[in-house]
Amino acid sequence: MFVFDKIKPLQTVIHEWKSTGLRIGFVPTMGALHPGHISLVAEAHRQCDRVVCSIFVNPTQFNNPDDLKRYPRMPEADRSMLEQAGVHLLFTPDEQEIYPGELEKDNAPTIDLGRLEQVMEGSHRPGHFRGVVQVVSRLFDIVKPDVAFFGEKDFQQLAVIREMTRQLRLPVTIVGCPTLREPDGLAMSSRNLRLTTAQRQEAVAISRALFYVRDNIAHVPVDELLFRAKEKIEASGQLRLEYLCLADEETLEPVHPAHLPEHMRCCVAAWLGDVRLIDNVGIVLGES
Repeated sequence: MFVFDKIKPLQTVIHEWKSTGLRIGFVPTMGALHPGHISLVAEAHRQCDRVVCSIFVNPTQFNNPDDLKRYPRMPEADRSMLEQAGVHLLFTPDEQEIYPGELEKDNAPTIDLGRLEQVMEGSHRPGHFRGVVQVVSRLFDIVKPDVAFFGEKDFQQLAVIREMTRQLRLPVTIVGCPTLREPDGLAMSSRNLRLTTAQRQEAVAISRALFYVRDNIAHVPVDELLFRAKEKIEASGQLRLEYLCLADEETLEPVHPAHLPEHMRCCVAAWLGDVRLIDNVGIVLGES
């Protein structure tokens, strides 16, 4: 596995690969890797000839400086995991390499995300998706992948990246990969590392509430369904709900209870101590 922290040697290798017709798959991450990340690598192997992964904790997408400081970092374990997964090239830049100069750090591509950046995560984390657009567009420009892979756990982020790619007319295919879960249903997340044993047991209430909505959408009125799901999350008093939303999967707008679309996402964000957890589940009307 090649490991580079500078752009030039990375681009030299990728240029050599592409000149021979090899298809490049890219998995951008912020590290603290888990099997969910490795599932993206596995999908990249299935669709591409070479797999490139990056680890960069992007400061511009954190609207809370304390959250940035506390974000888990485990570079040696991450590198070992990616090597075992067969990644061909790992890019580990520092902030100066990604944002060379204050002017570039303050700039992001001008695109109109519309309501995509105003609902759910957008309304609770102002500026977050501007940072996502900034770093992902920068990484795409550096790596120039043919295909990029993102997890559906961050479903709104996936929608933003697809819209960014469309508006900027970038020659990259965006592939969303299913959320991987622990045996008890908790969505795998780097932030789970910060949970205590007791908090880890409590966190499963989030996915159970989502599954409850998914499994009962055809039998319980939407308003009552969401009310019951919120009760399940807040039952012990440990989880503090930030939002629980049943949204149209395409627009991410909250659904109208009387006019449910065929494809929906139930999305949630909740605090457990000082750890913020998000999750979502897809719902197809008529399949529940």
